[in-house]
Amino acid sequence: MSIEVKNINKTYGKQNALNDVSFNIESGEIVGFLGPNGAGKSTLMKILTTFLPTTEGIAIVNGFDVVLEPKRVQKNVGYLPEHNPLYLEMYVREYLEFNANVHKIATSEIEKVISQTGLASEAHKKIHELSKGYRQRVGLANALLHDPQVLILDEPTTGLDPNQLVEIRALIKGLGGKEKGKTILLSTHIMQEVEAMCDRVIIINEGRIVLDKKLKELTESKQQIIEVEFDYRVEEVALQKINNVSKVENSKGFAYQIYCDTEKDMRGDVFDFAHDNGLKILQLHKKNPTLEKLFIELTSQK
Repeated sequence: MSIEVKNINKTYGKQNALNDVSFNIESGEIVGFLGPNGAGKSTLMKILTTFLPTTEGIAIVNGFDVVLEPKRVQKNVGYLPEHNPLYLEMYVREYLEFNANVHKIATSEIEKVISQTGLASEAHKKIHELSKGYRQRVGLANALLHDPQVLILDEPTTGLDPNQLVEIRALIKGLGGKEKGKTILLSTHIMQEVEAMCDRVIIINEGRIVLDKKLKELTESKQQIIEVEFDYRVEEVALQKINNVSKVENSKGFAYQIYCDTEKDMRGDVFDFAHDNGLKILQLHKKNPTLEKLFIELTSQK
């Protein structure tokens, strides 16, 4: 197991930032970590990188406890924080040499990460002369210097233009996976980022995990939602007796959302239900939940 999070709680005074958060990440997985602002993403990432202590619970990275063995964790983790901290007056190669000395790493590793992150053409420049995309590459190169097994990336594509987005996505995806062996936990607000790079998605809201699934399960899900409005009130339990119905929600008035687990178009079954029970259908729609809709559904304020 590459990352183990067990019943993590984090409080600031009376405020709970994380509430009983638990999940495991296998070696080589690229996991998208989603949530609205203030949900607890950055707090958890700072715990995993030893910048913050837990209030309760255990976090283990590559076999090392973040509280008991922080130095060993730091040797196994490459971290790119949301606000990429760079010394802007330093040259790219100079900055990486400085950090290589901190890590006591051979200078040969500098050329390796420069090549790996596509910085060769910019390595002679000062960091303040670089575009945002290349500054992100410098941050990634720095995170990779000590060849960590785990990469923790907090909003790595914020502020990039479309071309830079494509390049950074390809770079990150190329670092992870079973062949490369690096585990990547990637925080983002952008659903397309997850769909383009990740194997799995974890959604956190108000300090709690509200979804943890393989991306393939979500994109290939047979689930459909039938939105229907009748001319009269119907008990949810009656609608749940329709074949393949997993959940029913009364959205407002006489309108319902019927969740079905089947590839079959369920509108006909709902129409038959209405006919058999003497109901008129005022509206009837079918939709398939996407990751973005699921995110909104799980994180919107009730």
